[in-house]
Amino acid sequence: MEGLIFDIKKFAVHDGPGIRTTVFMKGCPLRCKWCHNPESLKPKPEIVFFANKCIGCGRCFKACTTGALSVNGKARKYDRAKCVVCGKCAEACYAEAQVMEGKRMTVEAVLTEVEKDKPFYDNSGGGVTVSGGEPMLQHEFVLEFFRRCKERGLHTALDTSAHCSWERLQAVLPYLDLILLDMKDMDSERHKRFTGVSNELILENARKLSREKVTLTVRIPVIPTYNDRLDNMRAIAAFFRPFPNVDCCELLPYHRLGESKWERLELHYELKGIQPPTEEQLKALRAPFEEAGLKVRHG
Repeated sequence: MEGLIFDIKKFAVHDGPGIRTTVFMKGCPLRCKWCHNPESLKPKPEIVFFANKCIGCGRCFKACTTGALSVNGKARKYDRAKCVVCGKCAEACYAEAQVMEGKRMTVEAVLTEVEKDKPFYDNSGGGVTVSGGEPMLQHEFVLEFFRRCKERGLHTALDTSAHCSWERLQAVLPYLDLILLDMKDMDSERHKRFTGVSNELILENARKLSREKVTLTVRIPVIPTYNDRLDNMRAIAAFFRPFPNVDCCELLPYHRLGESKWERLELHYELKGIQPPTEEQLKALRAPFEEAGLKVRHG
């Protein structure tokens, strides 16, 4: 069985307890306007160009057999419509300016990579996190991967939007120690406007998860001018207050590290120029969670 992976991050310390390896699955049903991993959105491999790494050697043009790459004077031209994503340009580019985002890997291959750092997991209380994109788009791969992880005694965490069928989530629960549950906005209309989907399915699945034994960490991205309203934080806190299995709520401040990724994919980034929230703003947004008796922290 194979899955489409766009990254495997070693020594991750923000995706669950301890030192972890985070496996990033490619493909997502949401289109969050602030997404800091836009290379994760499409459920297929993509070619990404890093202009700052290009040395102008021309090897990629020679390797391309479809005419997708050409040169106009000194300017590189890329016709995405002609590209068949064969990866020949990326293979020819030793400067790593042309990169193939998305690699098909077997469960066994990912496990082999993950298990290399097992001593660090054991010493720190860490483990393995599967993120995305949305991992549940590749639910069969994720289910088998987590099953094999538990056979090896690894702590497991799933980072999910919960925008998927309950059957998919339910199937993976026996092999999970922790769910990192993303929550953007309690207003369904605003949620749809900023992510491309409404939040009804997400909230329905969250309610069902409250009746399960798995531990939940609620993660809220704080995006200035989009969802950083005090009333939104109050609504999220009120929604999760009755949940017996929520261990913590995390406010994740917006950052600008994803801007250049959108440019590399030739995508329009609507949040360009928006500044991250200040420490004072984050402290103010913590108040509704503290008042609700929920443990809260921010990055």
